[in-house]
Amino acid sequence: MSEISPTDLVRDARHLRLDTLVRLRWLAVAGQSAAVAGAHLGLGLPLPFGWCFLVIAASSWLNLGLRIRFPASHRLSDDAAVLLLGFDIIQLAALLFLTGGLQNPFALLFLAPVLISATALPPARTLALGLLAVGLATLLALVYRPLPWFANEKLELPFLYVSGVWTAILLGTAFTGVYAWRVAEEARQLAQALAATELVLAREQHLSQLDGLAAAAAHELGTPLATITVVAKELDRQLGPSATPAVAEDLRLLRDQVERCRGILSKLTSLDDDQSGFFETISLSHLVEELVAPQRALGIALEASTRGEGPEPSCRRNPGVLFGLANIVDNAVDFAESRVAIEARWTLERVSLDIRDDGPGFAPDVLLRVGEPYVSTRSAAQAGSEAGTGLGLGLFIAKTLIERSGAQLTLGNAVDPSTGAVVRIVWPRHVFEREAQERRFALPNPAPPLTQARDAPI
Repeated sequence: MSEISPTDLVRDARHLRLDTLVRLRWLAVAGQSAAVAGAHLGLGLPLPFGWCFLVIAASSWLNLGLRIRFPASHRLSDDAAVLLLGFDIIQLAALLFLTGGLQNPFALLFLAPVLISATALPPARTLALGLLAVGLATLLALVYRPLPWFANEKLELPFLYVSGVWTAILLGTAFTGVYAWRVAEEARQLAQALAATELVLAREQHLSQLDGLAAAAAHELGTPLATITVVAKELDRQLGPSATPAVAEDLRLLRDQVERCRGILSKLTSLDDDQSGFFETISLSHLVEELVAPQRALGIALEASTRGEGPEPSCRRNPGVLFGLANIVDNAVDFAESRVAIEARWTLERVSLDIRDDGPGFAPDVLLRVGEPYVSTRSAAQAGSEAGTGLGLGLFIAKTLIERSGAQLTLGNAVDPSTGAVVRIVWPRHVFEREAQERRFALPNPAPPLTQARDAPI
């Protein structure tokens, strides 16, 4: 099975639903019909009533055709969405042509299709729709039917006012298009980043579940292994000196293998008090060693130190926290010149972890936007061409996973004359140890020792 990328998870969500455009068009049809009917029948303005409703009916026919042809849940491709929004712009331009052009105050509705496009379509297609709207607005500034007005009166607005309306449409199209695209793009990036985080958590959760499965398997295998032990002892006792050398050798091998299995299962079920919680808890010094060990062969000097007040704290082996811390250490090693230092400190109130390197440090824009997805940890100028090839999700994922455990993560640069980045993670001590203590008190009763199995007659 091929790997699913975070982009694939949100690609369909980015496409516009046909039902959304159809509902918005019905709203536009209702508004246009009410405006035309109110102006003609209510105010008595001499509108080309038939032609206006013919233009409005075109939108209604299109909506009915789309409803018949496609299901409501159908998602439009980018090209199809551009065509439908382009139709809306042209339909509005035709209606404005019949009712005064840019002198009609409803001319600002040109912004609506462009705004919809900016929230859901790529910038190139939004630009094309914006140019179409501005082009038709330019044409309507020059060519249009007179603005309907009361009988025996004529309202002709000066060209300067029409030019102002055209300028407002131009600037409004540009501003709302860019603003809406930026807001929607940040939401899409956040959705992709969260999808990537969920994928990472799912993979790490599978690894964590393996530990639980191993312990459960050891617990279930305890009874049949005890039975094998009993059977081996009974065979040895019954055969005694009459056993052939080959059978005696097989019985010794069987007993040795049973003892070996018993030792393995003892670790998995944590029967020894010193190994209680072997898979579930980890001390702070062991946590630091797990972060440092995979990096020792990369040519960067790694300095790890741990000290504090009182007993050393322990925490639950949290795959998300381990992944987030490992991501930060990987980043420090990648950008370090020659040295990375990891300092673990604890007091009676808090537990802290400082990760320092002697590289160029964080770029100023990263420090200002820390925690946002798709922000590269360092600038490409700081670390060569390869630094700019990442997605910029590492820091976002690491920060999210670590802060989910109750920690506070801060980033900074070393004070002159030192160089490099400094990442500090601080937990309140009771939060750091809370899950480990809960896990320790909630450990299930271990399987009965294998040596307690009763001898059963053969």
